[in-house]
Amino acid sequence: MKLINIGFGNMVSAGRLIAIVSPESAPIKRMVQEARDKGSLIDATYGRRTRAVLIMDSDHIVLSALQPETVAGRLGGKETEAAEEEEAP
Repeated sequence: MKLINIGFGNMVSAGRLIAIVSPESAPIKRMVQEARDKGSLIDATYGRRTRAVLIMDSDHIVLSALQPETVAGRLGGKETEAAEEEEAP
């Protein structure tokens, strides 16, 4: 089982990940609100701005403070210095 770091030491299972999307569009905002209402939202932003929304196969929605490109790069095994700097307080 491969885990992906989504920021601040939080991990998700790569095998359960369906999509990594930007939170800017209205349909994604609706999905996040619906997940919040039904209790299947996992907020891993630590109070920071949401930059990526991870959609899992278990109908959970995970919010991350990292850019979608950064999370996708980590999925492919590429770790960038810029990504580590984004996590600094």
